[in-house]
Amino acid sequence: MNILITGATGNVGLAILKSFANKNHSLKIFAGVRDAKPDSEILGNINVTKRKFDFENIETVKVALHEIDVLFLLRPPQISDVQKYFKPIIETTISAKVKHIVFLSVLGVQNSKIIPHHKIEKLIVESGINYTSLRPAYFMQNFTTTLLKDITENHRIFLPARKAKFTLIDVEDVGKVSANILADPNNHINKHYELTNNETLTFGEMADKLSKGLGRRIEFISPNLLRFFIAKRKDGLPIMLILVMIMLHYFPRFQNTPKTTNCVKELTGLEPKTFDQFVADNINRLK
Repeated sequence: MNILITGATGNVGLAILKSFANKNHSLKIFAGVRDAKPDSEILGNINVTKRKFDFENIETVKVALHEIDVLFLLRPPQISDVQKYFKPIIETTISAKVKHIVFLSVLGVQNSKIIPHHKIEKLIVESGINYTSLRPAYFMQNFTTTLLKDITENHRIFLPARKAKFTLIDVEDVGKVSANILADPNNHINKHYELTNNETLTFGEMADKLSKGLGRRIEFISPNLLRFFIAKRKDGLPIMLILVMIMLHYFPRFQNTPKTTNCVKELTGLEPKTFDQFVADNINRLK
C-alpha cells in the first residue's frame, strides 16, 4: 500500500514519519515536499521517498498522487481559499483513484462553518472517497513556535484568553494516531476522532506549569483585542495570523469548557502526553 503524507516537513508530518520509522511495516511511504533540497535537510535521516507536492500548483499534485492508495491531507496555514486550492486537489484525488483520505482538521470544526477546515471536510465527504477526520485539540507545540518568543524574551504568555479552558494535545500523539490509521484505514472508514489529552487548563494554569518546569516566573497576561492586535503587529506578525490567533484564543471565552476524549489511548494503546511532560521534553527550547 502506498501512502502520501502532505506537509511532511511540518510538525505533524514529521511526527507521522517518525512514528512510521518506529513500526515494522511493508508500506511504501512518500513525503510530499514543496522544495526538495531544503526539505531534504529537514527530513534528515528519515527513510522516505520524496515527491514534490505544492498546494498552489495542481500539476505537482497530479504527479504526486500517482499510484497513491491513502493520502494524509492537511491545510497549510497560509492557504484559506478552499475553492481555489482544495477543490482541485480533491478532484485530482478522485481522478487518481485514491482509496482513502485522512484529513487533519480541528477540534470543534462541526460547529464553525466559517473556518476552512469545515469546508474541506465537506468537500471530502461529497467526493465519495473513504475518509477519516482527525480533530486535534490545542497543539502544545504552539508554545515552541508561535508563543515561543514571548516566553523566552518577555517571560510571559500574552493572549486574549482570560480564564477560558482548553484541551491540549502533543503533536507526537497526533503522529502516532495518524500512522496507525494510515496503516490500517479500513477500520476507520468515514469516522471522526477528537484528539485530546486528559487535561483542561486555562492559560494561567499553563503559565504556572511552565514556571515550575523552567524554574522562572512565566506570567499570563490577557490583553483586550486592540492591545493584542497592536502588540502583534509591532512584533511583525501578518494580519491574517493575528486574526487566527484571536479566533483560537478569544472566542473560547464564550464557549463551554471542551471535553477530553479517550481517542488517543483507544487508537494507540498509550496515554496521551501531559502538559508537564511536554514542558520537561522541551525545556531547552523553552529556556
